[in-house]
Amino acid sequence: MRDCNIDPSKLSPFQKILLLADGTLTNILEIFLNEPIAVVKLSEKIVIITEDIQPLKIKAGTEVLERQILLQDQTSHHNWLYADSIIVIERIEERFRDKLIKSHIPIGKLWQQHKTETFKEIVNYAQEQAGDLSDYFEIKRQDNLLSRTYSVSSNNQPVMMITEKFPESYFTSDF
Repeated sequence: MRDCNIDPSKLSPFQKILLLADGTLTNILEIFLNEPIAVVKLSEKIVIITEDIQPLKIKAGTEVLERQILLQDQTSHHNWLYADSIIVIERIEERFRDKLIKSHIPIGKLWQQHKTETFKEIVNYAQEQAGDLSDYFEIKRQDNLLSRTYSVSSNNQPVMMITEKFPESYFTSDF
């Protein structure tokens, strides 16, 4: 891990789990909230990257799928988490890729459905101002978000890098 500007001792136990555990957050949120979680796709496009991405071991000129989503509970439609992903499409199985693009199924659930073996490594966790993401959470632009970035490997090669963010005010002991 590198550049982590958060003192984990200042976080609630559940915030620590969300930031530091290498589990699938959709399942963790569903258990904690006792609600089914849905994916709301904000953006999804294939692009050619303009600079190297070291955690994915890819060079400028590589084609990737960029995706931005919200994890939202299906009852109240409350947004719990924002995530952006960079997916090396040539490294994922075609059926998985098609479902990822055509469905609204969370990535973690697709891994389970396809029985995809994965290894996740947290690259960074941080605190930052919400800025433009504040509207999704109905918070102020200057309110803080907590985030984690991790790489996902399958078949011994990195296939994705995912950054997940949620308001610092969520999942506290008095939540």
